[in-house]
Amino acid sequence: MPRSTSARTLAARLLVVLAAGLASPPASAQEAPARGAGNLLGRETSPYLLLHADDPVDWRPWGPEAFADARAQDKPIFLSIGYRACYWCHVMQRECFRDAEIARMLNAGFICIKVDREERPDVDEVYMAALQAFSTGGWPMSMFLLPDGRPFYGGTYFPARQKEGFTGFDTVLTGILKSWREERPEMERAAAGLTEIVRRKLGDGRPRRKAPLPATLPAEGLAGLAEQFDPEYGGFGYNRENPRRPKFPEPANLAFLLDQHSRGPARPPGRGDPLTMTLTTLDQMARGGIRDQLGGGYHRYATDRFWGSPHFEKMLYDNAQLASVQVRAFELTGDPRWKDEAEATFGFVARSLTTPEGGFASSIDAETEAGEGAYYLWSRPEVRKVLANDPDADVFLQVYGLKREPNEKNGRYVLTEPRTRAEQAEAMGMTVEELARRLEGPRARLLAARELRPAPPCDDKVLTAWNGLMIAAYADGWRVLKDEAHLRAADRAADFVLAKLRDPSGRLLRSYRAGAARLPAYLEDYAFLVHGLLRLHEAGGDPRRLEQARTLADRMIADFADVGEGGFFFTADDHETLLARSKDPLDDALPSANAVAARALLALHRATGEARYRELAGKTLEAFSGFLAQDPASMPTMLTALREYQDAQPPTPPPGVQP
Repeated sequence: MPRSTSARTLAARLLVVLAAGLASPPASAQEAPARGAGNLLGRETSPYLLLHADDPVDWRPWGPEAFADARAQDKPIFLSIGYRACYWCHVMQRECFRDAEIARMLNAGFICIKVDREERPDVDEVYMAALQAFSTGGWPMSMFLLPDGRPFYGGTYFPARQKEGFTGFDTVLTGILKSWREERPEMERAAAGLTEIVRRKLGDGRPRRKAPLPATLPAEGLAGLAEQFDPEYGGFGYNRENPRRPKFPEPANLAFLLDQHSRGPARPPGRGDPLTMTLTTLDQMARGGIRDQLGGGYHRYATDRFWGSPHFEKMLYDNAQLASVQVRAFELTGDPRWKDEAEATFGFVARSLTTPEGGFASSIDAETEAGEGAYYLWSRPEVRKVLANDPDADVFLQVYGLKREPNEKNGRYVLTEPRTRAEQAEAMGMTVEELARRLEGPRARLLAARELRPAPPCDDKVLTAWNGLMIAAYADGWRVLKDEAHLRAADRAADFVLAKLRDPSGRLLRSYRAGAARLPAYLEDYAFLVHGLLRLHEAGGDPRRLEQARTLADRMIADFADVGEGGFFFTADDHETLLARSKDPLDDALPSANAVAARALLALHRATGEARYRELAGKTLEAFSGFLAQDPASMPTMLTALREYQDAQPPTPPPGVQP
């Protein structure tokens, strides 16, 4: 979203105020000692919050007590938002939050609140909207608030002290504290302006005009994605003027493209062909460093155009959506490569992200004590040592790029497949099938050797929404691949979530860990779980799953629906009041909860014949029709819902015949 003029003015004004406060640190920041080990985060269950429980910073969890303390002590709030698998969150913890002087400044001058964005996506969304008014946004998110919660300044990562390209956190804290004493009216004005921007962006600012929903909109969305497509390396958004822009998998785009392909008519291969765009992207990712070439599964994103150098965290939501896309690619093309790729993704989830109780854990960190990505990196001598006396060692080195120059620092490699298997097989004088067989042994030996290394930590909290996506993926796997292990995994996870992540009234809860479920669920929790249960019903035919989905959908309608304008709010009617209550139709790393809700309602209509579900889906589409008309390519899941809604319309009777 382009920055508004008012946001730029506010940010510039506040920067001037802060700059004026940099001359000398406030005495109070030097008088208060750092706390001893332990703070209020020790009572939490989130692995991210527990990671900070021994910081010398006097962290508090988000809640009314922290805001009451800020008001009573007349202190600004420092709000730090991140997640367990976030590499730069760990860097800022080491450099700032475990620094004695920084801790003294924070404890003396601020009420410090730490939030796990995966547990509280509502809080994250609100303050990210404020940050993006004058910055690019990202995590760790470092926001400064008035005691009433209104933001007045923020950033992402700060080092403890100034270094090239970065303002030191000590400088930021010193300036804010001096300005807090001497320039309070300016901070109040900045907070009022930023809060208005947040409310316009997430709430009242949404276009209210309704627009037609013609059958041509999906084609317009397809054309928009074709303009963003990188025809050489796949993916979307490559910009030659900014070639270092990261690339994300964006599975919502791929799912939409496969839906477009399935509906025909057939197009010649090329940039505008949805199947070509999908398969090119899947191929480049599958051969890139973003894929774990030994253990399966995908890292969160790549730092280059070529998918070669990843940020190494692995997220459940990425792998759930990609598994569904891979299954669908196999279903539509019959190419066994995508079956194998889906099975590798399922295998990773089964091995590394499935909890003993049957739910799915959230993520795996990027780093160990040996450094970011060290678990996944190899030197050529290390590989040769592990594969000593293996007759296929040279084949493995050739295929996985180990005979080329190292692609990481210090002579190390992220394993990639620079050339296609067909090209490699032809160069070696063998079939693709023979090459695949000869790679199995070396790959298994290297995986076994890697598993002897200290593994990156796993965030083992179970989130209802993300589990819904994985349940859907496993259900798709059973329906198409006919592996009963996939059906068992989906059923077991569904039973776990329904048993452990509901309150006594039957309402869903957000997060489960260490025997405790907590926090009210959000729209995405309901929509994604209903979607998963309906996929499971479609695949396995169990009538219980349809009834469970219907019950949760009815609760979703009762608690989240915007009766007047259509669509669904992200938070329930009785949820904690924040600065804004959003209704977001856009896809991001996760598909739009409104779009998934619309698709789930349409699936319920198909399964039950109840017209009310189709009508509610139609009102949801109408609520966001202005957005769809403006930028259909940013809403691929909503476009799929639109096609399904159009499919569900009763046939128009011939002239003169009453319906």
